[in-house]
Amino acid sequence: MPSGQIDLLDLALPIVLRPSAPVSDEDLMRFSARNHPYKIERNQQGDLTIMTPVNYRGGKQEGYVAAALLLWAEADGRGSALPANVGFKLPDGSCLAPDAAWLTKEHEDSLTPEQQDSFPPICPDFLIEVRSKTDLRRTVEAKMQTWIDNGAQLAWLIDPIEGNLTIYRPDRAPETLDRPDIVKANSPVDGFELRCTRLWSR
Repeated sequence: MPSGQIDLLDLALPIVLRPSAPVSDEDLMRFSARNHPYKIERNQQGDLTIMTPVNYRGGKQEGYVAAALLLWAEADGRGSALPANVGFKLPDGSCLAPDAAWLTKEHEDSLTPEQQDSFPPICPDFLIEVRSKTDLRRTVEAKMQTWIDNGAQLAWLIDPIEGNLTIYRPDRAPETLDRPDIVKANSPVDGFELRCTRLWSR
């Protein structure tokens, strides 16, 4: 397990660490807490990806997206929305955190109190990732496919750098929209729509 004393300020982020022994959920939670506010994820192979905190512009974009989903979910009532940095333990063993997520009420109710206090062993039904300036496009695309492969029914990749939004669904090729003004979701979050114009402004 990587030491909690690693000085991340001395490293060029993002980086991938390959621990000599498997990292448990408890170890990952402690390591993440000791290295706040860095974002740390575990992939299917057990490698840890350490990412920088988002910059001001990226923070505004992520906050806007998460707030829009939260407000809609509260009014809709069919499930719960979650903001960035909530980690989900996926069936393939990875532990990833989207920028915004939504779970059906049924799936949320299936989680025990202990699971809710850890990384819940469930995949969001819907999620959104916002690409930051330090993210390689191909890396985020691979992450989107991981979400779908592990049970997500709908996922959006918002890329303010290239000015597009890509829609991922199971058993369908990704669909990319260039600078859309509004994107309307389908199942499982039919009724949710995101006004995107402000995401494309520089």
